[in-house]
Amino acid sequence: MGRKKVKLAWITNDATRRATFKKRKKGLVKEVSELATLCGVEACLVVYGPQDAAEAEPEVWPSPAETARVATRFNSMPEMDRWRKMTNQEGFLRRRVAKLQYQLRRQDRENRELEASLFAHEIMAGGRSLDDAGLNDAVGLAQMMDMKLNLVQKRVG
Repeated sequence: MGRKKVKLAWITNDATRRATFKKRKKGLVKEVSELATLCGVEACLVVYGPQDAAEAEPEVWPSPAETARVATRFNSMPEMDRWRKMTNQEGFLRRRVAKLQYQLRRQDRENRELEASLFAHEIMAGGRSLDDAGLNDAVGLAQMMDMKLNLVQKRVG
């Protein structure tokens, strides 16, 4: 049985928020540990608790010395290499929106081509007449015919 979708919002109840933080921090440490083990990569994790928490020290995995070594290695990389794969939420969302806009444009184009093709088939079958065509239908049909004609000419020539 699947879990219910968690609403990502500030947890107002202090006890619930602390319990959630502890559980999620434990899960995050486990994920980083598994990533390092299964993929043979160097990884480290630093998690600071809430400001009002009794634990003023951050959770560090695997150890403070190893974390410092990995962080030093990262900081010694040239700046271009260091920032190439890094992203923040805004950058992630911008790329995601751009990708979705591209997919939407592509799907819109495919839909227009299918509608024009369907309209052409209906005309050939006698179900509709060119007199029924609106401006958008006529333009779409003309564009589809041009595209099909170009494809035929390329195959022939």
